[in-house]
Amino acid sequence: MSAPKKVVLAYSGGLDTSIILKWLQSEYGCEVVTFTADLGQGEELEPARKKAELLGIAPENIFIEDVREEFVRDFVFPMFRANAVYEGLYLLGTSIARPLISKRLVEIAAETGADAVAHGATGKGNDQVRFELAAYALNPEIKVIAPWREWDLTSRTKLIDFAEKNQIPIAKDKRGEAPFSVDANLLHTSSEGKVLEDPAEAAPDYVYQRTVHPEDAPNDAEFIEIGFEKGDAVSINGEAMSPATLLTRLNEYGGRHGIGRLDLVEGRFVGMKSRGIYETPGGTILLEAHRGIESITMDRGAMHLKDQLMPQYAELIYNGFWYSPERRMLQAAIDASQDHVTGTVRVKLYKGSVRTVGRWSDHSLYSEAHVTFEEDAGAYDQKDAAGFIQLNALRLKLLAARDRRLKG
Repeated sequence: MSAPKKVVLAYSGGLDTSIILKWLQSEYGCEVVTFTADLGQGEELEPARKKAELLGIAPENIFIEDVREEFVRDFVFPMFRANAVYEGLYLLGTSIARPLISKRLVEIAAETGADAVAHGATGKGNDQVRFELAAYALNPEIKVIAPWREWDLTSRTKLIDFAEKNQIPIAKDKRGEAPFSVDANLLHTSSEGKVLEDPAEAAPDYVYQRTVHPEDAPNDAEFIEIGFEKGDAVSINGEAMSPATLLTRLNEYGGRHGIGRLDLVEGRFVGMKSRGIYETPGGTILLEAHRGIESITMDRGAMHLKDQLMPQYAELIYNGFWYSPERRMLQAAIDASQDHVTGTVRVKLYKGSVRTVGRWSDHSLYSEAHVTFEEDAGAYDQKDAAGFIQLNALRLKLLAARDRRLKG
């Protein structure tokens, strides 16, 4: 790859990406543009601007953007229409943020005349794949620089030495080895590495940052009602909210009640197993409520087909194929299934759990007249079930008769 002339860096303002910024300047002699996204990670982002300026980045080359509404509206909500979970448990909080960051990196590159983008993902993880597949899908000509795969700064000591030699400020708590690595956005917090690397050992309580311990949650249950329109949550307790505001509020409810904790050993796309501690309080409530409203508004055949498609859809997101044609095809089918997923769900929040306790909709397929144990006034003739069973049993009878004959 020829040396880039101008690079857009996904920049957090932390030590690692500050080192990457200076390394890009010294290694390639190129101009650097920084992009810092407010994804709801809960950190003040203005220090990132000051750090970038301190490292010599011109003000017009510093991009700090609040993308929380776009994140929830265009990425999180479409994913939740599918009830997507990876390996049966993981709500894909890190995975779904990467295509948005990559999108803005490529767009800013076009706006500023940059010929390359750079990220701080390591060569062992999934994020390098997600960033780069998304970037190439959006601009096949873009160069992607992954410093962790190129440089020789292979230890914390070397990184600190490089920072000191290049006058990069180092917080006191960064001079030692960090106890674990954290990635956060409005959907979740992910903690990995170091103290968490032995899957046989329970995660220390201090790892959890968004949720109280379920045992310390309130002793009284709390009930909330979530309104949906065409598969997307639009209100809480009758109050209409924007996507990001709604998820923020659900995070508050979930965090208070210790909801959404997950200790997972997952299969990374690159081949190895890794252990992560995830907190997805609002997302866990949203998933339960969405399934609750689907249960009365979706046809059985459509729902069962969508459930069959979901693992493949979730894997595409986990592996970084958000912008692939197959993900778009599945999304079209999923979105079509949500036409009547409109109504309200009441959920109970209590000590780490969320349960649907009520659901109602003008689009409901539930018919009390058909399922009642009382007199149904002719809504359903139970005698019809005899022929239904006989027709479905015919092939089973033929199979059993053949097997009995052959054993004969």
